[in-house]
Amino acid sequence: MLRHLQRWWIYQRERFPLLAHGPLVAAFSFSAVAYSSLLRGITELPSLSTWLVAFFTALAFFMQLRIADEFKDYEEDCSYRPYRPVPRGLVTLRELGIVGILLAILQLTLALWLFPPLLIFLGLTWSYLALMSREFFVSEWLKARPVTYMWSHMLIMPLIDLYASACDWLVAGDGHAVRGLVWFLAVSFFNGMVIEIGRKIRAPEDEEPGVETYSVLWGCRKAVRIWLAVLLVTAICAAIAAWQIDFLIPVAVVLVVLFGVALVVAKQFLAHPLTGAGKRFEVVAGVWTLGMYLSLGAGPLLWSM
Repeated sequence: MLRHLQRWWIYQRERFPLLAHGPLVAAFSFSAVAYSSLLRGITELPSLSTWLVAFFTALAFFMQLRIADEFKDYEEDCSYRPYRPVPRGLVTLRELGIVGILLAILQLTLALWLFPPLLIFLGLTWSYLALMSREFFVSEWLKARPVTYMWSHMLIMPLIDLYASACDWLVAGDGHAVRGLVWFLAVSFFNGMVIEIGRKIRAPEDEEPGVETYSVLWGCRKAVRIWLAVLLVTAICAAIAAWQIDFLIPVAVVLVVLFGVALVVAKQFLAHPLTGAGKRFEVVAGVWTLGMYLSLGAGPLLWSM
């Protein structure tokens, strides 16, 4: 028993570190619920049950995305990345599939417990995740178009956010809040791209055969510029979302500070693309995402209380 637990502990540490993802998903889910509440003119903290359902369901979604990637990338991982947990035999695809099913049962149970109509949005997100896992049945076409591959897969982010926010507005029976969620959902979409591009910018010495990073696809300088451009677009969407809840100035201050940090990291990397330096983009992307969600959700809610 202890050996099995140890295997899964190693797997999560390498492929889905809860200490890193947990705080991000907590901020993500709480902000979705809080922002929805603020759009409805409610300035009280969401109920614990609402937030916990949003959090555990979102965390399960992200874990299912990781599991889907393990299935999709299995052959490439065996060829080019045999050090990863599945190719080296730490866990099997069958075991991961069982975990994915158990997570789905958890999501289903939580939705039924909180508010059964949530099943509509749960089913919608499951359906898109299933299509993603099959590469929309155009795998070769997508792989030949990396940018299309990225944005088509990032659409899962606003769907997860929509479900998390529905734990508030749908349960409250206030469908009018959905119209105001558009810019917040746009933030989720572009934040997903910030993280995706940020984790695939590497120094030349860190590139691996068979691994198509954006620094290989576009070159280091162009990849960094595109990453900064997506940060800027995300900031614009966040500013509009903040304006809708009368919290523009505090959010703008946070965005300016975080974007300044990103600029410094980008400049240092381009000047000295040393081994391991690309990891900073992933770290900054995580801090950017955490800061943005907290400033849009927890910040204005606590300020107005």
